[in-house]
Amino acid sequence: MRRVLTCSIALTLASVATGGQAPASPAVADLVHGLTRETAWTLVESVPMKFTTYHPQGMVKIGDTLFVSSVEVKVRTRRFAQPIDGYDRDEGEGVGHLFKTDLKGNLVAALTLGEGAMYHPGGIDFDGRHIWVPVSEYRPNSRTIIYRVDPATMKAEEVFRFGDSIGGMVHDTDDHTLHGVSWGSRRFYRWTLDAGGKVTNATVPPERLRTLNTSHYLDYQDCKYAGRHRMLCTGVTEMRQSPAAPSFRLGGIDLVDLRDGRPLHQVPAMLWTAGGLVMTHNPVWLEPFDVAQGRARSTGLRGYFMPEDDKSTLYVYEARVR
Repeated sequence: MRRVLTCSIALTLASVATGGQAPASPAVADLVHGLTRETAWTLVESVPMKFTTYHPQGMVKIGDTLFVSSVEVKVRTRRFAQPIDGYDRDEGEGVGHLFKTDLKGNLVAALTLGEGAMYHPGGIDFDGRHIWVPVSEYRPNSRTIIYRVDPATMKAEEVFRFGDSIGGMVHDTDDHTLHGVSWGSRRFYRWTLDAGGKVTNATVPPERLRTLNTSHYLDYQDCKYAGRHRMLCTGVTEMRQSPAAPSFRLGGIDLVDLRDGRPLHQVPAMLWTAGGLVMTHNPVWLEPFDVAQGRARSTGLRGYFMPEDDKSTLYVYEARVR
């Protein structure tokens, strides 16, 4: 396992340096299959971020560097008494960001993304060469700009625009397709890429590109490609015992088949901050770890979570799977 992880990290770092594409590893997905309700997660580190993070949305880890998408809300959206032109709220105002940080919480670089009312970055994915970032309006059923960002130079390229609110993007590097999850993840979208990296069906009507999410208990916040046409998504659901009762938020981790949108494995993530925020509230990164324990070895998942706004803390947990 150690050799596999070493090779995987080396491939990822090499791909960033050379512009090549590292293949997605199924190791994380296979370990997620070993998670259950009884899996114990142990907090191993808490790192205060040393800059204003605003409202973090997505996270990828490349080597010892984190990339975090975030929305800075300047004017909150206002809900309408009745829908207007198909919208349940106004545009609000804000700025979309992609932050580059080290694991000690220091801001290394920052990039502004979006245009006009499209200022809300969603969950992000790294394909070995680019970070994929959707930036939508801060309301459902609206519009999105899809960017890919070079993590070495922090330069963004607009790839295409789409007529729905995309809250997360995944690049299936095995069949050269892009996958998006809608606001609340009720709809999945699939786009195809040609050899030059251009989207071939960007202008196809949204209804012809979508598959309905057959799972209803979790709203996905951040998704990653996990190899073999699967994506790994984390998110949260809000529950109440009655309309007047306080809300309770439960986090979860889902492994989803990209070919039909079917959940392959679902497990709750019963981890909360001291203030009561569920760890999977927004950005999450999961990776394998392998630890020697005398003559035995322990293999599991290491999770990086950033659930809080503005003054965020990076929480690092480990769960032993086998």
